[in-house]
Amino acid sequence: MEILLTIHSIVRWLVVVVGVIAFIKFLLGWLRKASFQPMDRGLMSGFVGLIDLQLLLGLILFIWGWLDVGLVRYRAEHAFTMILVVVLAHLSRRWRNADDTTKFRSYALIILGIFILVFAGIAVLPQGWGV
Repeated sequence: MEILLTIHSIVRWLVVVVGVIAFIKFLLGWLRKASFQPMDRGLMSGFVGLIDLQLLLGLILFIWGWLDVGLVRYRAEHAFTMILVVVLAHLSRRWRNADDTTKFRSYALIILGIFILVFAGIAVLPQGWGV
């Protein structure tokens, strides 16, 4: 289980790095009224894919921990908050056919919302960002 927790911790930082890059790219695209490129779609898809991977790893850890020590409140709160993150991330599909400015704006705001929820979800853990 330790190796899975380590992988979950590493992927967390990948989500942060890709999310920051995507947020800056989409914010600049929105402000500059840029043209939405296939790479932009790929960036958002990659970000959402990393969040999905993080959810899968987290659910395995959650279920494994539940079977091992029972339901722990902070783990349940963390899991619930992170499931909300995944739902918000997948809402990006709603704007796939929108005009370029709307896509950039919506994706930037979605990523901002994701970061707020991620911060709240990690804040409930006893170790916070330490693991």
